[in-house]
Amino acid sequence: MLFNSLDFAVFLPIVFVLYWFVVNKNLKRQNALLVIASYVFYGWWDWRFLFLILCSSLVDYTIGLMLEKEHGLIKRKVLLWVSIGVNLGVLVFFKYYNFFVDSFTEVFSLFGSKIQPNTLDVILPVGISFYTFQTLSYTIDVYKRKLKPTSNLVAFLAFVSFFPQLVAGPIERASNLLPQFYRMRKFHYSKAVDGCRQILWGLFKKIVIADQCAEYANEIFNHSDDYSGSTLLMGALFFTFQIYGDFSGYSDIAIGTSRLFGFNLKQNFAFPYFSRDIAEFWRRWHISLSTWFRDYLYIPLGGSHGGTWMKIRNTFIIFLVSGLWHGANWTFIIWGFLNALYFLPLLLTNRNRVNLDQVALGRNFPALKEFVSIGATFCLTVFAWIFFRAESLSHAINYIIDIFSITLFKLPTVRPTYLLLFLMVFVLIEWFGRSKKYAIESLFLNRNRWLRWMFYMLLIACVFILEGGEQEFIYFQF
Repeated sequence: MLFNSLDFAVFLPIVFVLYWFVVNKNLKRQNALLVIASYVFYGWWDWRFLFLILCSSLVDYTIGLMLEKEHGLIKRKVLLWVSIGVNLGVLVFFKYYNFFVDSFTEVFSLFGSKIQPNTLDVILPVGISFYTFQTLSYTIDVYKRKLKPTSNLVAFLAFVSFFPQLVAGPIERASNLLPQFYRMRKFHYSKAVDGCRQILWGLFKKIVIADQCAEYANEIFNHSDDYSGSTLLMGALFFTFQIYGDFSGYSDIAIGTSRLFGFNLKQNFAFPYFSRDIAEFWRRWHISLSTWFRDYLYIPLGGSHGGTWMKIRNTFIIFLVSGLWHGANWTFIIWGFLNALYFLPLLLTNRNRVNLDQVALGRNFPALKEFVSIGATFCLTVFAWIFFRAESLSHAINYIIDIFSITLFKLPTVRPTYLLLFLMVFVLIEWFGRSKKYAIESLFLNRNRWLRWMFYMLLIACVFILEGGEQEFIYFQF
């Protein structure tokens, strides 16, 4: 079920009414309702994969309880690796089996040997990468005794399957989300209004920014041989805003929807395109995944401690794994490799934690140095996104070669005026709202009531006018 669908527009009010007006006085019934609603939400896509998420939940729930009772180090490690093996085994099978088989075949073909691989026609379950990492973090935290395991099965099932963030995050930690299922939730009008405001902004990002950019980005990338270098550059820019509007828009809708039910999810995007270096970008882009890899992969590997070689090794491991997490294609691995190259000089010169504060803090506009830094970081990001979007490595390389041709100095043949205007307004709103959790959190709140509602009506009008059918979110494929 898509957030931007008629189905969800009917589903959400029904669950909301049942949650606050039918089972509102009983915590167990509230949690049970959320489990049922979440399974309906997920099963709407393909009911067969409900067994997969249920199995994953039961395995980690059971292992969590066993870890609590077991004190022997060896047995505790065995239990941990059972959880890791089951979760990653399912993920690798559904997401990477064919990729590894095809890559294995290509390696043999380089040496003149031809083999006939047995690939499978496997459907990738929506959101499997997200809920797999969410349940894994629970087991690892219990193993490290950072978290006490729950004996409340319904609460745990609700934590794993919570429908607002189930299929595309944020990837929540059990330490933040699970305790919220233990407490009775009370309806707060201000929270609900704030949630609706963030949902509206998320829908605007998805439908008005991402989907409109997607129309032109897809046309240009899919027929890249037909366009000039300047048009190809325009296509890369459109995709840059498409993926941000699409993914951060989903996160905004997920966080806003959670707030309607009395839950607080963590911020997943913090205006990453205003970053002054690539390290800051990764502190602001897909925060839940970046911090997951930091805490459960980078730090256990040794992090930034140790010698230069260890720093380089760990940096490349975390970015390459991040690329592979995004998809079973060499383009994603190269995308991760590029980001590692961008990040490494900052790490080796101890400048990876220089830009920790908000850009242009206390000022309306950035200083010249900040402006240049933002522009340079943005350009590096756009370049890397070409590999992320391309169908293959050869497509990405040819796309880049064609950009840096003499035709780069021609006027683009694709330049939709209305979309460029929307993007300029969007960037301005994001810039002046960069100190908030989302751009319009406090926009016009202290102004005339009619001005505020005119702005909301304008956003709603844009969403309905430019709505072009139920377009899937990009990160559903990951």
